[in-house]
Parts: sequence; structure tokens; C-alpha cells
Amino acid sequence: MKIGIVAKANIEEPLSITTKLSEWLNERGVSVYVEKELGDRIGHENSVDRADIPELVDVILVFGGDGTFLGMARLACKHGTPLLGINLGGLGFLTEVTVDELYPMMERIIKGDYEVEERQMLHTTIHREKDTIGTYEVLNDVVINKGAVARIIDLAIYIDDSHVTTYRADGIILSTPTGSTAYSLSAGGPIVHPRIPVTIITPICPHTLTNRPLVVSSDMKVEIKVNTQEPDTYLTLDGQIGIRLNTGDIIEVKRTDTSVKLIKSPFRDFFTILKTKLMWGERYGKIDG
Repeated sequence: MKIGIVAKANIEEPLSITTKLSEWLNERGVSVYVEKELGDRIGHENSVDRADIPELVDVILVFGGDGTFLGMARLACKHGTPLLGINLGGLGFLTEVTVDELYPMMERIIKGDYEVEERQMLHTTIHREKDTIGTYEVLNDVVINKGAVARIIDLAIYIDDSHVTTYRADGIILSTPTGSTAYSLSAGGPIVHPRIPVTIITPICPHTLTNRPLVVSSDMKVEIKVNTQEPDTYLTLDGQIGIRLNTGDIIEVKRTDTSVKLIKSPFRDFFTILKTKLMWGERYGKIDG
């Protein structure tokens, strides 16, 4: 078996964890490949570029927060390599295994005693006049918003070529069910279970209060036309890739043919994490007076 390890090399904790875990895995006949920056810092013999890891290994361990996981997911989806997220802080919706649970989880993986859940991704294409200027795969969300200047932007929404409405808002978020608990939730979007095949359309601070979030089938094509004349309008993908947009640009979003494979935690399910993160069920003290 071959295991890949990815983490931020500028954080001390994953350095020691990776060193000890590599030794533990090697003793059990498991080959370990570590992303180059991290591997170079600890002197690991199998240090490779992050982009090469998915095609070399059977499982990828991602140490850190959801941001690190999202970057790796976009690389791994092309090869179908399953990911396991290990959170170095509090629980995350993507990195749902704690450091204390790492070795029991690895014993399960070595034995093949684990479940994989496939997560929907969005294929995003940017059309500018007659040209296609970029295509991207995202796991969480596609966001269009304005720059630092506080002005409303106009975004026309088409679903399967039918005009739905034109949002006048600070921006718009198109998210997968996985991304429903990220930026979309902060903007008032619904929480959607990750196995439901939908796309969530959430306006950011709409000028008209009747513009509400919309949930459509993931089989539908969603297009957003930038009607605003504002020069500082940006497309952001998974919160990590940013592209400046022009007036008239069309952002086409639809479900991808590929998916991200996540190794499920045997210690808790989606609803347990949801309750923990949102503090549902907590009792609050009464206000005196």
C-alpha cells in the first residue's frame, strides 16, 4: 500500500506527526510519499511535488484545515484518489478526523476497513466575448463579488438558458452541498446534506429583499452574466483562485463528471459535526432582569 501526506510546511505540528507516522507506516510495509516542501523540511526520502502525489498513492492524508484540503481535492479528483482530512485544531466539515484518532484510523485503512463517500464538484467556465478564458473544478463554491469599493453589482442569472432574475447585490455564491456549510451559510444559504445532488445559489446582501437563495438540480446549467460596469468585480473559486471579470463576461457552472472521494470518519457522522460546529442543543443561561 502507498500513502501520501500533505500539510502546510510552515506549521510545526505536522512536521513531527509526519516523521513519526512515516516510521510507523514503514514498519507495517506501507510506502509513504510526502509533498516536497514538507518532505524537505524533515528530510523524508520520498519527497515529491504535491501535484504528483495523487497518481502515486492509494490514499492521501491531508493535515490542516479545510483550505489545505480544498487545494488537494482539486488535484486528487482527476485520479480518483481518496482523501482523509486530519484536523490540527477543531473539527472541520472536510477534516473530520482528529490527531488523537489518527493511528486507529490508519489501522483501519491498512486493513481496508473504511468507507468512501463521493462529493459533487462544480465545473466552472469563463466566457469572454467569443473566447473561453478559463475552466476550473471546485469542491466548495464559486463566488462573484465586488472589490473594496462599496457598490452594488448587477448579475443576470440563467438556468438551462432561461432567464430567472437579475440580482442587484454585493455578489453571488454558487455552492455544492459540501460548500453549503461554508461561505454560503454565512450569507444566509441553506444547509444541505452532502449526498443530495443540487446546486445552491445564494445572493450576498441583495438590494431587493425578495431575492432569496435558490436550490436547483445539479444536472442544470447555471449561467451568470456580469452586467455591472464596476471595474473591480472578481470570480473566486474555493476561496483560493481569483480572476478579475469584465462587463459582459459569462460564468457557466454545471456539475462535473468527476467527484472527490472522501474517506468517512467512523467516529462521527455529518450531523454530529453539524451539531458540534453550530452548537445545536446547547443550553443558554437566562438573562437576569
